[in-house]
Amino acid sequence: MFMKKRKLEKSIHTDLTRDDDYTGYLHLDRLLDSQIPLSDPPHHDEMLFIIQHQVAELWIKLVIHEIGAAIQYLRNDELPQAVKNLARVRHVQNQLYNQWQVLDTLTPVEYSEFRHVFGKASGFQSAQYRILEFVLGNKNAATMAVYRQQPDWYARLELALNSPSLYEEYLLHLQRCGMAIPQQSVDRDFSDARGEDEAVIAVLKVIYENRTDYWSQYEMCEALMDIANNFQFWRFHHMKTVERIIGHKPGSGGSSGVSFLKKALDFEFFPDLIRVRTEIGE
Repeated sequence: MFMKKRKLEKSIHTDLTRDDDYTGYLHLDRLLDSQIPLSDPPHHDEMLFIIQHQVAELWIKLVIHEIGAAIQYLRNDELPQAVKNLARVRHVQNQLYNQWQVLDTLTPVEYSEFRHVFGKASGFQSAQYRILEFVLGNKNAATMAVYRQQPDWYARLELALNSPSLYEEYLLHLQRCGMAIPQQSVDRDFSDARGEDEAVIAVLKVIYENRTDYWSQYEMCEALMDIANNFQFWRFHHMKTVERIIGHKPGSGGSSGVSFLKKALDFEFFPDLIRVRTEIGE
């Protein structure tokens, strides 16, 4: 018995050049030549480690892109469009989270056989990850020292550090809409991480307890909480993956390793949105 074959449709393009084909459009030659193991001879599992982190950087690039668009919509007071962008961010976060399951297949012995080849390199040094944290409100000027040898990235980080975060752009939107966000709540040094703000919490309480009247604002609040929670899930799985593979060894970037990652779990991006949940119904 012969297997049935699908015929190539006559309309399918075969007279292609490298300027208009799939490989050219996606620059696949450059992309697929970027996985260069340093182990000699190349360790089988180093390819997994490199691809895992490169793919994560691509997803983070898309998250930054989508949040940037959401911020622009907020500045234009187009809230439904901003919420749509953040819905896409949530799906990308799911991809980032599920990637850990692949890296979890790397055993401690396998990792120890090539860990030495990348020297001081560490995910902590990811400029995109730091921009993402800044855009979401985890501002820490001390981390800028890591990027002094990268002037282009340093400039982008400095801009993100000193600009309003996604949440602060939302508060500015609420103020323009006539809600009781006082000027001192938004007229501040944006390079500092913000804490709880009683006046803002009062406004959020109004939104939550009158969600029919403020449905778009209510949706935005929940979209922000989804992103914050997903980020925490990602951080937790990252910490547990590191613990599973290297135990409590120091991190390659000089940190204490797992204990350093655990401290990140104490930071909440949007503390007002956590606190309002305590206030609702009181």
